[in-house]
Amino acid sequence: MKKNIKILTGGLVVLCALLLSYLGIINYLDYKEKERIKNAIVKIEYISPLEVEFNEEVSLSDIITSINGVLISDFKIDTSTLGEQEINYKYLNEEDIKVPIKVNIKVVDKTPPVIWLNDTYTVKVGFDKRLEDAIMCGDNYDDNPLCTVKGEYNLNRIGNYNLIYEAIDNSGNKTSKNFVLKVLSKLPTSQGNASIPFKSLYNEYKKDNTKIGIDVSKWQGDIDYQKVKDEGVEFVFIKMGGQNGIKGDYYLDPKFERNLEGFKSVGIPIGLYFYTYADSILEAEREALWIIDNLKGEKIDLPIAFDWENWSSYNSFHISFNNLTKMAGKFIDTLSKHGYSGMLYGSKNYLEQIFLKNNYTTWVAHYTEQTNYNGKYMCWQRTNMAKISGITGNTVDFDICYIDNE
Repeated sequence: MKKNIKILTGGLVVLCALLLSYLGIINYLDYKEKERIKNAIVKIEYISPLEVEFNEEVSLSDIITSINGVLISDFKIDTSTLGEQEINYKYLNEEDIKVPIKVNIKVVDKTPPVIWLNDTYTVKVGFDKRLEDAIMCGDNYDDNPLCTVKGEYNLNRIGNYNLIYEAIDNSGNKTSKNFVLKVLSKLPTSQGNASIPFKSLYNEYKKDNTKIGIDVSKWQGDIDYQKVKDEGVEFVFIKMGGQNGIKGDYYLDPKFERNLEGFKSVGIPIGLYFYTYADSILEAEREALWIIDNLKGEKIDLPIAFDWENWSSYNSFHISFNNLTKMAGKFIDTLSKHGYSGMLYGSKNYLEQIFLKNNYTTWVAHYTEQTNYNGKYMCWQRTNMAKISGITGNTVDFDICYIDNE
């Protein structure tokens, strides 16, 4: 027994000695590596000044102008928040040493505010809104840019007034726009467009990689769904509901339930849209949750669109283009977490000039014979003047979805 204990004890001693020896070697190698890194030749030059633009796609390699070696890995820099940030990375220098590097960069906003204004702005005499509120003025990052109309004018007196609209954001970026304010006794009447037969649009835009559809709401009245299908409609986007103004109650479109059941009954795939007045990311999330709750598990074939179109009253929302884009993202992400797909709906100009760069599935509205929208899109709303058998009350929006773009 004593002999066995001695053997065991001796073995432990040997094991401990080997372990200590191993740890000593590891510590020595670690020390030597630290010494190599400490004495490594580092020759790195960066862009000057070391700044990147807010919301731009910038990689580590984009800020390095020269380096005596190669990056271990390249990666995107987070440009979603203004200010200083520390970047940590490693590179293999020309001595074959992995060198850890820390560098501070600054995310800045150099993009001036947007003033949505032509060379003239026309109002009827007695116009009762401030021009600063009526003319859209917004910024990519600042929720409340300073927007000012400079010059003398009288909204109660007919005439032409030469004015300047000026906008300054909290980064000091400035936009100025010269324009003529026209105060008229009566506003000119717009000429309505003629309706276009659905069949002629169908024949023009139906291809091997397209599906042809429409989008509907209460304004299309009671629809004959079989007639609509017989005309060639391959999908539909139904207005599910919306919001009664900023911070208003949500509502179901009066024809939503009828349209949902009617299009299902004839086998036409269905997507939805929600007309939103969201003024915060939290509000957009609430809208998505309301949609989910009211669908009660109903299967939807196509995405559910975030439809934000309040451009004439944009200034009253006090939101940046950044937060507007994030609102759409929150809406889409919330739907996704509950098994539904979401998408962003918008007209070409606003998608290109107001919403920030994003990867959202997109439905673009552009009333022209061939859109030149510069982003990726799943669906294109070609016109709101289609005339189709089965809808007698009004014209209807004509849509094209691209199979290859999904």
